[in-house]
Amino acid sequence: MRLILVEDEADLGAAIKQVLSHEAYVVDWFLDGTQAWQYLETGWTEYTLGIFDWMLPGVSGIELCKWLRSRQLTLPVLMLTAKDRMEEKIIGLDSGADDYLVKPFDMAELLARLRALQRRASYTGTALIPQPRRLQVGCLTLNYSTHELTRQYPHGEKQVLSLTAKEFQLLEYFMRHPHQIISRDQIINQLWEIGVEPVSNVVAAQIRLLRRKLGEEDSESLIETIYGVGYRLNIHAADFC
Repeated sequence: MRLILVEDEADLGAAIKQVLSHEAYVVDWFLDGTQAWQYLETGWTEYTLGIFDWMLPGVSGIELCKWLRSRQLTLPVLMLTAKDRMEEKIIGLDSGADDYLVKPFDMAELLARLRALQRRASYTGTALIPQPRRLQVGCLTLNYSTHELTRQYPHGEKQVLSLTAKEFQLLEYFMRHPHQIISRDQIINQLWEIGVEPVSNVVAAQIRLLRRKLGEEDSESLIETIYGVGYRLNIHAADFC
């Protein structure tokens, strides 16, 4: 899952990013509200959640929320602020924030609030769809709590696999876009942070690792290579593992 963080306090932003990265989020961190606004306007990236500080250089977190809602974008937003008066909380929520966390806060509470927002909704362009704790496509089920993959075989047996953060992110991306051919550039844009320049063969290497984890080193039945175009989750193979 990809998350946009807008926080101008460098130490706090770095700490939040570290914790979220450990939880398998891909985090784009902006120190300036104007930069975040300009990037969101491009629409290049699908985000699952947003974390906005209220007081920011340039565009405030409140203005970012109002801009999102004015365009009917339903990205769930957690607002961070030192403002703790009821009237100020009401302003934040009425501006489009979905939840509110007062500084200083514990990282465990931040993660719990993000999990609650994820259960309510997932951002996909302008659509709001249910976000379960598990994602299932065919015989494959991803567990967001344990970062495990369960693979159901035709005769009832199951295989449970522990995934690395990048394996989880990659398989989740495929499972959220079944049938679709996904290019190398799309995968890099969605799974690596802004400003990161991965080596040229990183996507092919991650695909190989994921296939190996799935026990398919010599087969592309679940994740197909569409030569010269990209990759695709073979949903028909996934239905009949």
